Amino acid sequence: MSETEQTEEKVGWLRRLKQGLRRSTGAFSDGIASIFTKRRLDEAALAELEELLINADLGPAAAAEVVENFRRTRFGKEVTPEEVREALAGEIAALLAPVAVPLPFLPQAKPQVILVVGVNGTGKTTTIGKLAQNFRKQGKQVMLAAGDTFRAAAIEQLQIWGERVGAPVVAGAVGGDAAGLAFDALKRAKAEGCDILLVDTAGRLQNKAHLMAELEKIGRVLKKLDPQAPHATLLVLDATTGQNALSQVEAFLGVCKVTGLVMTKLDGTARGGILVALAKKYALPVHAIGVGEAAEDMQPFDPLAFARALTGAI
Repeated sequence: MSETEQTEEKVGWLRRLKQGLRRSTGAFSDGIASIFTKRRLDEAALAELEELLINADLGPAAAAEVVENFRRTRFGKEVTPEEVREALAGEIAALLAPVAVPLPFLPQAKPQVILVVGVNGTGKTTTIGKLAQNFRKQGKQVMLAAGDTFRAAAIEQLQIWGERVGAPVVAGAVGGDAAGLAFDALKRAKAEGCDILLVDTAGRLQNKAHLMAELEKIGRVLKKLDPQAPHATLLVLDATTGQNALSQVEAFLGVCKVTGLVMTKLDGTARGGILVALAKKYALPVHAIGVGEAAEDMQPFDPLAFARALTGAI
């Protein structure tokens, strides 16, 4: 890809990001404007700002840290809404920077096995399809495994994505053994020299013991073929669930070794700040975010671009 094409792609993504976060941005902008129009940054203003940040789902800990930094650096000064947006973007970006980690590619794994987990409805299968398309654009050989054997729709959806992106899909009968299917997929991916194997999984969190047993079994059988597999376990979260995303992370950390997060549906909520709360509480790598249905609407996580879009600074 030429430098011009890369620039155009980045500009296009920033445009989609800003458009996708418009609900969150609107809530932030309106709140900031109402608090800071012709006003000094006093204790009352700081209290209102903290309430605004908590209502945007940044969480009490992150909100308190941001407000404390404002108190230390700007207390008593007259500030405009624009200055507050810029400063907020910088504070939020600083909180998010440590977790903005690209999903690493391990060429020596051959294939790199990526297990994708999450409750039903978060967009796991679609996320797998988008990741597969991005890997294919990079020239990688990708294989998909339809490990959510309890939902026929998930199997069919993954097969559609496989056809769309040119990636073979290993699928079995509805209700079949997910671990056995993952084993067969890894065996085939090795034989065909694939670079990446993306494995879908069921998301029946209401039956946590069963899910735990299934994920443990998948990991156990994969290790028979590759002691290091899975090389990554991605938890897909739906931003529209707000604070419930925190409890989902907690639940899955108790079920499997989550190595990173993907946040979807940021375009469907006014509470995009949940990503900040997650970063503050769990410090798990955030590999990618999604702001729409198209494959191009999922991109590696850029904390400054996200923070500026969230606060309306761009």
